[in-house]
Amino acid sequence: MLKAAADTQKELKKRELIDAVVERSGVRKKYAKPAVEAMIDILGEAISEGRELNLQPLGKITRKRTKDTANARVTMARIRQSKAAGPAFDPADKADAGKSKETVADAAE
Repeated sequence: MLKAAADTQKELKKRELIDAVVERSGVRKKYAKPAVEAMIDILGEAISEGRELNLQPLGKITRKRTKDTANARVTMARIRQSKAAGPAFDPADKADAGKSKETVADAAE
């Protein structure tokens, strides 16, 4: 979904990100939305504090410089992505997400 959207749009909006997370993970939107919004807040705070982020497969994000303007803070950053890093979520696991797994206790009953 994100690849097709990248071909037609240059900017990924929060709504589109939440929809993609819901589609890929199989989690209901009412649970995914607060988690995605909290993650965005935490990432924004970390970047504004000047912390390096190492979030594979997104990559390693290093803040290079910051400039304060009248309306905003502009942060220049470098993102280094590994060519070998695969997706963090395996879509094959999605099929098993809704199924309960049998445990030792279940087998004994």
